[in-house]
Amino acid sequence: MKNILFCFLFGLVSIGCSKSKNVTPAQKQSFLTSYVNPFIGTGGHGHTYPGATMPFGMVQLSPDTRLDGWDGCSGYHYSDSYIYGFSHTHLSGTGVSDYGDVLLMPTNRMIWNNGADGKAGYRAHFQHSKEAAAPGYYEVTLDSTNIHVALTVTERAGMHTYTYPSAEDQWIILDLQHRDKLLASNIIAQPSNSLRGYRHSKAWAENQQLWFDIEFSHPFEPANLLVDTNKRPVKAVLKFINPNNEPVTVRVGISAVDADGAKKNRVAELGEKTFQQVKDEANDAWERQLEKIRIETTDEDAKVNFYTALYHSMLAPNLYQDIDGRYRGMDLAIHHTHDFRYYTVFSLWDTYRAAHPLYTIIEPERTSDFINTMLAKYDEGGILPIWDLSANYTGCMIGYHGVSVIADAYLKGIGGFDANKAFEAVQHSAMQNHLGLAAYKNIGFIPMEAESESVSKTLEYAYDDWTIAQMAKKLGKSEVYSMYLQRAQSYKNLFNPSTNFFQGRFNNTWFGPFDPFEVNFNYTEANAWQYSLYAPQDISGLIGLMGGKIAFEKHLDQLFSATTETSGRNQADITGLIGQYAHGNEPSHHMAYLYNFVNKPHKTQELIRTILTELYTNTPDGISGNEDCGQMSAWYIFSALGFYPVTPGSNQYIIGAPLVEKAIIQLESGNTFTMVANGVSENHKYIKQAELNGKPLTRTYLYHDEIMSGGRLVFEMTDSPSVWGTEDTSVPTTEISEQLIMTPPFVEQGDVTFKNSTTVVLKNLQPDATIFYSLNDEPFGKYTGPLLLSESTKLRTYSQNGKKKSHVLSTDFHKIDPTLSISLATKYANEYSAGGDDALIDGVRGATDFRTGAWQGYWGVDLVATIDRSAEKSLANVSINFLRDQGSWIFYPKEVQLYVAGNDKNFRLLETIPIAAGQKIDAPEVLRTKNTKTATSVRYLKVVAKTFGPLPAWHLGYPEGNAWIFVDEIEIN
Repeated sequence: MKNILFCFLFGLVSIGCSKSKNVTPAQKQSFLTSYVNPFIGTGGHGHTYPGATMPFGMVQLSPDTRLDGWDGCSGYHYSDSYIYGFSHTHLSGTGVSDYGDVLLMPTNRMIWNNGADGKAGYRAHFQHSKEAAAPGYYEVTLDSTNIHVALTVTERAGMHTYTYPSAEDQWIILDLQHRDKLLASNIIAQPSNSLRGYRHSKAWAENQQLWFDIEFSHPFEPANLLVDTNKRPVKAVLKFINPNNEPVTVRVGISAVDADGAKKNRVAELGEKTFQQVKDEANDAWERQLEKIRIETTDEDAKVNFYTALYHSMLAPNLYQDIDGRYRGMDLAIHHTHDFRYYTVFSLWDTYRAAHPLYTIIEPERTSDFINTMLAKYDEGGILPIWDLSANYTGCMIGYHGVSVIADAYLKGIGGFDANKAFEAVQHSAMQNHLGLAAYKNIGFIPMEAESESVSKTLEYAYDDWTIAQMAKKLGKSEVYSMYLQRAQSYKNLFNPSTNFFQGRFNNTWFGPFDPFEVNFNYTEANAWQYSLYAPQDISGLIGLMGGKIAFEKHLDQLFSATTETSGRNQADITGLIGQYAHGNEPSHHMAYLYNFVNKPHKTQELIRTILTELYTNTPDGISGNEDCGQMSAWYIFSALGFYPVTPGSNQYIIGAPLVEKAIIQLESGNTFTMVANGVSENHKYIKQAELNGKPLTRTYLYHDEIMSGGRLVFEMTDSPSVWGTEDTSVPTTEISEQLIMTPPFVEQGDVTFKNSTTVVLKNLQPDATIFYSLNDEPFGKYTGPLLLSESTKLRTYSQNGKKKSHVLSTDFHKIDPTLSISLATKYANEYSAGGDDALIDGVRGATDFRTGAWQGYWGVDLVATIDRSAEKSLANVSINFLRDQGSWIFYPKEVQLYVAGNDKNFRLLETIPIAAGQKIDAPEVLRTKNTKTATSVRYLKVVAKTFGPLPAWHLGYPEGNAWIFVDEIEIN
């Protein structure tokens, strides 16, 4: 690397900076922004940032204290004590690190290194006692340099003010190498004390493109520019000329289009405004946003928690459009519109549950923009987004929940978008063949061997399909309605009546040994408990499957009282546990409200109060899991008001129990909806009775129209459970009562791999159905009892009742050479059993996706397996398949040792096969090892695969983690 000198034209602009105004207690009551604590969620696993941003704004100007790692996803963690600088883009509450674009750091010396390696660098120590934040504002004094930093923003621009301790040695670093992998960069000198350039980077977003335009208030000496080995300018170090030691102001515009767009954004939004003007305008914008819901409560912490949650719910999606209407689309081309505002960062697996339903109440106009954005992305990229980021499809998370957001808004009467085009787009998402959808469409569920996380994907596809059905019904498309209503019942196909859980089906058998506490590859960031009640579109149907309301209530009781321990693989997202209810992760979010469906609303009321007061606190670690772009906060907002959208698309909100004494929702139409909770207190958490617009309300749910029309909901609270809402006429229902499907049979008993014979027992979820079967493509016959199989067999089955017929399913039963047996000296992980002890000789090979269930996994130990061939025979070839997927901590073994023995069991080393296991490889791949030496008179073959051991220094899991060995077929010739 080398330094390059270049000169700028100098000009001098002096802009003053004033600190936060002192607010008296009386004034505080009128400023809702004063109740926002941006530090909530910056500790623990909340993954929020404390810096300055505007509602749904493009710029998130915040300090960076952590460069990588799971708890560094937002760039900031409250436990840290060093700041690396202040960058202009951040993600709020996500589970993957990204962004951190255009880092600026004031310092008092000329230095290139950031200090992350422990050597001298530009990072600076700080203390929370010298740090403050408010909506649209952040400030800190850096201990190492005694430089005071203040930050504020507009939607598309950031403004910094630095107060140096003296006129000497006033330096600033511009670092484009900060955070994620740099693809391209440039820094160009401009007249009038300015820089411009771009930073293209790769992390979660494979090709994130950002341009910047920076104007400084003071001139600086000829600047140093650092270029990397590719001759790309990556850092600039400037020394200000400021003899009067005035505050230095930096104005930064950003754009995803080009540098001219960044300048236009800066000039249009910042212009010649003072720092205080911009700060006040940001505060005013936030005040208007927070005024959309005014609450009254004597609990100051509850008020802070509420308004911080409301603030967090408005940080994403993010504006992704320049002031002139241009934006970068999903095709990475430049588009232009003034018809709607274009956004990015749709964390839809999280936010479809509560955040977007909240927007349909308080942000209907913006919801229309969100949907127009999704439709534009559909045009540009060919599909609705699942989790898009900066004009990139990230491929993250499951479902096609843009469908739910669009259908929910349309069913609530929100317009401003082309409904027919939207319906085309939602059907297009549902008719793809990727991510298990081919199997889902063909047989009504996703088998484990076809796709990872098969249970979660099946259940969430089924819900999305129900929302498509509801949209089709409103559009008068009866045939489409029928098709998607049938698909919406696909959840039934993964319900195991013998366990009362949704389970994976492998080759039409239930995954086992089954442990509902086990976190494994059948579920997304969860275990069977946490997906056991996910059928929000047909809760009545699920209650029926589980044996009725009493059985359903018992399951809920067991869920909330179970041990909080999980088994299987570690899943950092499973947090905020009450029994096996995991409030820190989204699949659980509706569960506490389900007691309403079994006539026990008081149990919902108890749990909601517990979650609101124990899992949300006015502390840095006050969010029990990742904030997830507003979803965790939206749950709090709804629940504190007393109701929650268990089933978006149903236009119903299930009543829980309000936390605050009063709330007024100011609707865009001019109407207001008021909630009053008379007598609510720490002990008075139960609803005694309720009124809506002066009339008794006995049902435990509200309709969307009742809120949007304006009105008054009054609860009378009491200190003990009451009979309110316990009558059958009061109970909410979500039910599919038309186009009922016939579920296919399943193999209840029988081994899909066997040595001599196996007895196969078939069963069906519907006891009145008749099962038909076929062996080896023979004609179907009626199943009347167990089937005895003694050879490899293809079994096909279906169920029928009258004219209703299920999908036809196929199961391959494989007979293993009966002369072979295998014993394992080391134990595989239960969640990666591949079918059990015989999996390595069962003839079934795994593909490159370890999560489909065909690989046997060993963590941190050697694989030691001995195969008995029953008699001494010659041995020619031994092949063994190993998987490498380093991103999932799966490495090849260092070496494979082959030992042989005759009848005497005196083992001798036949061969050691070395493997280059430590090299860094991005893509998953399969290695098939083969021996070069042969032997005669071999009865026993012992395979020892030596674990890679601790993960290498370049790996994300270093130094704590150990590598996995994933092995499949051992074949002997």
